[in-house]
Formats: sequence, structure tokens, C-alpha cells
Amino acid sequence: MSALGNGSLKQAGGLGAASLHCRVQAPKRARSHCATHNEECVGSPAVDAGYFERVSLKQRGANGRPDLSRRSVNTDAQDVAELAKDASEAASRASQAEGKMGALVSELVAIDNTLADHEKRINEMHFGMSMAVQLPKIPSFLKRLQPQIRKQIHEGEQQACGTGYEILLQGFNWESHQCGWYQTMMEQAAWISQIGFTMVWLPPPTESVSPQGYLPRDLYNLNSHYGSVEELQSCLSMFQNVGMKVVGDVVLNHRCATYQNHEGIWNQFGGRLDWDARAILGNDPNFRGLGNSGKGEMFLAAPNIDHSQEFVRHDLAHWLKWLRSMGFDGWRFDFVRGFEGKYIQEYIEASDPHFAVGEFWDSLNYDGDGSLSFKQDSHRQRICDWINATGGLSTAFDITTKGILHAVFERSEYWRLRDDQGKPPGLMGWWPSRAVTFLENHDTGSTQGHWRFPDHGVEQGYVYILTHPGTPTVFYDHLVLWQHVRDVVMNLIEIRKRIGIHSRSHVKIVEAGTDAYAAEIDGRLLMKIGPGHVHVDSSWELVLSGHNWAVWEKLN
Repeated sequence: MSALGNGSLKQAGGLGAASLHCRVQAPKRARSHCATHNEECVGSPAVDAGYFERVSLKQRGANGRPDLSRRSVNTDAQDVAELAKDASEAASRASQAEGKMGALVSELVAIDNTLADHEKRINEMHFGMSMAVQLPKIPSFLKRLQPQIRKQIHEGEQQACGTGYEILLQGFNWESHQCGWYQTMMEQAAWISQIGFTMVWLPPPTESVSPQGYLPRDLYNLNSHYGSVEELQSCLSMFQNVGMKVVGDVVLNHRCATYQNHEGIWNQFGGRLDWDARAILGNDPNFRGLGNSGKGEMFLAAPNIDHSQEFVRHDLAHWLKWLRSMGFDGWRFDFVRGFEGKYIQEYIEASDPHFAVGEFWDSLNYDGDGSLSFKQDSHRQRICDWINATGGLSTAFDITTKGILHAVFERSEYWRLRDDQGKPPGLMGWWPSRAVTFLENHDTGSTQGHWRFPDHGVEQGYVYILTHPGTPTVFYDHLVLWQHVRDVVMNLIEIRKRIGIHSRSHVKIVEAGTDAYAAEIDGRLLMKIGPGHVHVDSSWELVLSGHNWAVWEKLN
């Protein structure tokens, strides 16, 4: 057991029990998980993970590959030509590449990757790579350009994606609105921080037609079923006082009206944002919007907002900045398939969050017999495309990995955890710094149970996501209501933080068979899930184990 031990758990004893009675069945939108998509994926597998991670994110093409033709350096061709005269082999390449500065920047990024790999060994910053390379000779003029471009690369990656060492707790379930939730979370904040979580995701904070908050009405009214605005502010302050960031659940796709128009249609809004039907998509089937037609999926229970309207974007950006001033540090964007990712980019740039994650919920690929297809490249490509549409500024929930883990534990098919390129098969295998991994949430589990994770696989599932790259998320019910899982999660978080596993950590898969999966992480940790046997030599020390899983650390 973790050093936190039983003493820390006692602080939450009565609170966990209190949330047990908040389990009344309540419907929410159902989601489909069975549609088959046969589009061909043409992106990320061909790109080395280390390189893919560090290229300028705003310069990716629509297919997930870097678009080198659009890169630029903050200098002009004449300056580069003059500098190139003093370089030997680099001067020749520079003169040939005049007018094609993107190729030079591509080379510089590759060199920057190599330098970062060496720096990792020196100062343990852990910007890992997926393959070994030799340090190339750096041309002199590139050395002079390097600091400026390298700073630009790092800043682009870090906006709204955290530091890479985040561990997220979803701090609510579907029935939390019944329990004075802000007060409950304030009482648990110190304990949650002691476990090692760095961020907590709170439910939608606004006044809402539905008590859960996903049918928002007056966006500036923060008195909700979870508590008063004063309790919310105290809750935000409490988590920040214990060193945690708070992610707010924001619903931007749709908004409920306050009044009916002269025809009895609910499309007139109240509060500070007193929009009319111009704020609603013109192709909304239920609310007679006067805006432009949208390109996304329709949410049928409320007016779908037209983000192409400048006044809408201005108001929502201002509202997000106001929430930041109230104490929120980041966003979980609800139902992002309903509007274009470019608007998420605009809202992120306006509100400057520490972390942002989008709920891009899309159906996985299934075979004719109803079983999950092995190849899910087109599914994770669609998530990559959405992230690209945000300018690479947002992360996304790794729905692909969740779906594959379901099949692994439901059918004992551990071979699914290695794709045909030898990498993890979900979003984390292509774009780990943008992958937010999870097993369960308020939609899939809790009292809704739209896509409940197999009970017998929960421990192994957390062993997988808490030892692998990406930003792992733990569901509140698993932490507070499932004691045997809580103990496992606490110890895995302690190991993850002590070893320094992060969102870009390198995975070396050593076994992916019928009954076992094993992988080395950053060469410092070895994990195994499944009932099968995996050979482990004497250079590894067993540090944690349970039913059908184990974790080892490398001996010095």
C-alpha cells in the first residue's frame, strides 16, 4: 500500500458513503458505439512518434502529417543567405533551399529532438523518443537560429496541454448534483492532492435545465444544483491551495433558451447573453435558427449554437475569460463533434487555459460479426483531425484506447494492444501528448452505464493507463467507492510520479499475445497485464502486483 495508507483514507470515509445514495437512475443522451467506418487512414503511423510530437503543431496538414510547405522562420531569405555563406555543407543546402525555408526548419526540429533526448539523460526532463538516432553535426547558422525556433516549438506544444506530468481526476458522477457537491469536494481536496492528482475535473458550473448541467441556460449564473457561486469559488480556491488545477466542464455546442418566440418556439435567450434566433444554426431541425448552416452533428434536445457568428464567438470567449478570473484553470469541452475545431482554437487562444480536453465521441470500427475490428486507424485519425483543427492546442479523450481495452478484457485478446506498427493501438500510440486516457466517466458508467467498463478488468485497465504515456484520468467512483481499486490507483500514481512517467514517455512493447501484454516504459518500468506468463530477468525488481497484473522497476 502507498505511504498515504489508511490514515489518509479515513478523511474520506463518510464522504464516500454519502455519495452511495446519489445513485438515482437519470437519462442522458445515449451514444452509439457500433457504426463501422471504412475510410483509409493516411496519417500518423508513418511519422516517427518523437518527431511527430515536436513539430510545430499549427503546421500540421489535415491528414495528421506535418505540412512542411507552410512552415516559416522569423527571418528573411536574405539574412539566411548571408549566414549560409559561412557554413560548409549547410551553406550548399541553404542556397538550394532558398525560398523553401520549411525544409530547413524540418531539419532543425529533428536536431532539436536529438538534443532534447540528450538533455533528458542529463536533467531527467523526459522528452522521450520512439527510436534511437545519432546526433548530427549542427550547421553554424542553424545553431544561431535554434534557440528562437526551439522556444517557439515548446510554447506551441504546451499551450492548453499542461506540462506532460498531469494526472486527472474526474471529480463527479451522474448523481453528484444531489449531494451538495462543492462542499463534498472541498472536504476531499487535501486527500485527493495527497494521492498525487494534479488536476480535478468539475461538473458544468452554470444554471441548467437539467440538474447535471449539460443543458445550460444562463451562462453567467453559477448557482447550480452542485452548489452556490460562493461555494464554487471556495471549492476552486481549496483545490488551488493544495496545489491542484481545476478543469471546468463547459458546454459550448448548445444552450437552452429562456423564452419562446411569437410562434411558441424556444429560441430566445435570457441573462447577460440575451441572444435571439440568429445565434442558432439555420439547419437546426427543432428551433428555427436564423444563423448559418452548421457542419457538425446535431444535438436534438437544445438549440445548436452557430459559432460562425462573430457576436457568438466574442461572447463565449469573454465568458471563458470570466470563468478563468473566477478560478478555473482549464476546460473539458463537451460534445465537440457539433461544431468545428477551429472555434475551439479561438476559445483556447482567448482564455489561455493550462489544460484543455475535447469530448470527440465517435464510433469505433466493427467487423461484420459485430466484433471490434483490429485496425482502428481511421477512428484515431478522426480524433487527430479534430485536434489538428484546434491548431493542436487541445487534447482529446482517447476513445480508441477505451474501446480496445473493452475487447481485451471481454474476450481475453491482449494481442489487440499492439498495432501493426508495434505501437499502442489508440490515440496514445500516435499523438501521446494529446491523448487523455480513461476507463469510465459519468456517461459510460455511474447510473447511466452507456458503455460500462468490464468490472473484472478495471484494475488491469488502470495498470495500463497509469504506466503508459498520455494524460491518465481516474473516475471518481473508482477512487472513492471501489476500495480495492482505490488502493491500486494510489500505488500506481506514486510509482508513476516517482519514476517520472509523462505524456510523451516511450513505450517498448515486449509481449502482446492471447493472454498477456507486457511493455517497458522509458526503460525504467516494466508492466504486465493478463493471466499469461511473461519472462522477466534479474535486472527488474517487482514493486507491485495483483490479480493478473504486475509492475517492476529497473535495478540500478
